[in-house]
Amino acid sequence: MQASAHEVTQLLRAWSGGDEAALEKLTPLVYEELHRAAHRYMAQERPGHILQTTALVNEIYLGLVDMREVTWQGRAHFFAVCARLMRRVLTDFARSRGYLKRGGDSPRVALDEALLVSRDPPADLVALDDGLNALAAIDPRKSQVVELRFFGGLSVDETAEVLKVSPKTVDRDCKLARLWLLEEMNGKRRDER
Repeated sequence: MQASAHEVTQLLRAWSGGDEAALEKLTPLVYEELHRAAHRYMAQERPGHILQTTALVNEIYLGLVDMREVTWQGRAHFFAVCARLMRRVLTDFARSRGYLKRGGDSPRVALDEALLVSRDPPADLVALDDGLNALAAIDPRKSQVVELRFFGGLSVDETAEVLKVSPKTVDRDCKLARLWLLEEMNGKRRDER
């Protein structure tokens, strides 16, 4: 079921205004897209990963239900928040499983083609999260671009809409963030500190 951005935005605003029925109407409209983003991410995980796509989507919904105070700006804002929730769920899961920061049985993730220059070995999720946190400390927007594109599966245009910048700015931020993160995750930046 493909809903218009306008319809999703109206339901989000109604939900923000206290209309609990709006969430029930919204759920089937956005479920497929959330499931697709979660599936795209989980396809990169090692075989036998115990966190499944549907469980990840359910965790996102649980996080959303607790967000009663959010003033939703629209569909893109909703998926940006979902991207942040997905990142949090995945990194919390990785950390709770006792994965090492480097190597070991850490879940391996690859920044998608929109973010990667080369096909170097993928970086682990905890290192990516740490890298995004370090990047956010010096350039929050570039960190958000990666989060929205990688975890949320937002397009360049949707990311631009959420961040209120041009698509060219998103492309440029994406390229710079990618290079910065690759250096950070390979330890080059930490070695310079």
